Amino acid sequence: MDLVLKIDGFLSEVILASEHSNEFLVGHCTSGVALTNTQEHILMLLIDGPMTNTDLAKSLNVSQAAVTKAVKSLVSKGFLKTQKDSKDGRVTYFSLTSEALPIAQEHLHHHDLTLKAYESILMSYSDKEKLVIDSFLEQLREELFRD
Repeated sequence: MDLVLKIDGFLSEVILASEHSNEFLVGHCTSGVALTNTQEHILMLLIDGPMTNTDLAKSLNVSQAAVTKAVKSLVSKGFLKTQKDSKDGRVTYFSLTSEALPIAQEHLHHHDLTLKAYESILMSYSDKEKLVIDSFLEQLREELFRD
């Protein structure tokens, strides 16, 4: 029963620590720019090149309305520039400005540091133990996200 309470307490801590976020990262972003999680992810996705509102919404698995709100804010802050499609003027592509590129790169770096932290922790477990951890996480996901 102690492990059950520990799992419950851990999940509660994660929820509180990541409230209003779509992810949980180890450490803190160092860009010093106050952005929402969605805005940070949009910047990070645009490192690879211009995308439309629809592309961003699909990549982030959020509504187009949420992307529109985030994009408008990023454009007003000077972090995104817009360009109409030459063949279809209804389509707008968003790309990073030079001011946004270091912020996007920092967020990407933060993701990498988080994954390395997970990897470092997992290195202390045997392959057999990792299979148990994997199985537990899959079963927990299924239980938490049943429709």
